[in-house]
Amino acid sequence: MQDIKEFSFYVDDCVLKQVENWQNWLSGERRMSWHTTQSYLIDLKEFFIFLFGVYKKKPLTLSILEGITVTQFRSFLVDRSQKQISRSSLARNMSSLRNFYRYLKRHNVLNNTAISVVRSARPPRTLPKPLGLEETLALLHRAFTMQKEKWQGLRDVALLTLLYGCGLRISEALGLTMADWQKSTDALVVRGKGNKERLVPLLPLVKKTMAAYLAERPADLAGDDTVFIGARGEALNPGVVQRQVRRLRTNLGLPATVTPHALRHSFATHLLSAGTDLKSVQELLGHASLSATQRYTEVDTVHLQQVYDHAHPRAHAK
Repeated sequence: MQDIKEFSFYVDDCVLKQVENWQNWLSGERRMSWHTTQSYLIDLKEFFIFLFGVYKKKPLTLSILEGITVTQFRSFLVDRSQKQISRSSLARNMSSLRNFYRYLKRHNVLNNTAISVVRSARPPRTLPKPLGLEETLALLHRAFTMQKEKWQGLRDVALLTLLYGCGLRISEALGLTMADWQKSTDALVVRGKGNKERLVPLLPLVKKTMAAYLAERPADLAGDDTVFIGARGEALNPGVVQRQVRRLRTNLGLPATVTPHALRHSFATHLLSAGTDLKSVQELLGHASLSATQRYTEVDTVHLQQVYDHAHPRAHAK
C-alpha cells in the first residue's frame, strides 16, 4: 500500500497536500478502484524521486512542478527505460502524470503546458488470449479435485464458472456480496470499473455451481459479507485465486496465458464465435468503449484463419 506520508521526503507541504487531494478525487469523484489509485500514486512517486535527484535533493514545490520542461519529462522517460521498464508501463507512467497535472490545472493550482507535448512510446498491441472451449471445460472440471476441503473445491468451481459464464473481472466476482447474490434470480447486477452497474444473465450452470458451493460454505466461517471466502472466513484474496489457477494450468499442461482474466476473454470470444453481436458483448463486459470489445473480433478472425489453414484442402496448395 502506498502511504501518502512517504511523499513528504521529496516534496514540500503544499505539494503533499495536493497529492492527498488528488488521491481523494480519484477514489471519490472519479470512483477509481483502490488498485488503480495505488498505481497512479506509485507512478507519481517515481516521478518525484527522479526530480528530487535532478534538483539536488531539494524538496519539490508547486513552482518547480509548474516549470518542468519537455526535456525534463523526456529525461524521466529515458531514465525509466534504462531501468528496463516495459513500454506499457512507461505509457501508464505518463498517463498517471497527465492525470495529476490535469487535476492541478482544473483546480487552479498550476498549469504546465509542457506535459501535453510529451508522447511516450505506445505499448505493443496485444490480442486477448482466450482458452478454447475444451480447455475451459477441463479447467472447470479439474478445479474441484485440487482442494482438500470439499467446500473449497466447490468454491473454486463456482468462482471460475462465474468468471467464464458471466464474463466477470476477478475483482467484480470477489466483490460480490451475499446480498447481491440473494437479490439475483435470472440475472446478476455487477458493479464494475468506476462503480458502474451492469446486468448479466445467469446461466443455469452458474446458478447450479453457486448453489452447490453456498450449501457447503461453512456457517462458522461466514462472518464476511462477501460470497467467496478464504479458509478463515475472510474475503477471498485475488492472489489465492491466481495461485490456484497456476496450479490448475500446470496440472492440465496449459500455457502460462491461462489466468483468471483469461476466462473473461474466453467468455467474450466464445460469444462472438457463436454469432452474438458486438454491442451486446460490450454491454455484458461493461466496456465503456466499443473499441475495447472489438479486440475480440480480431481474436476470432485469427482463430478462423488458423482453422482454415489447418483444415482446408487447398490452404497449402502452391
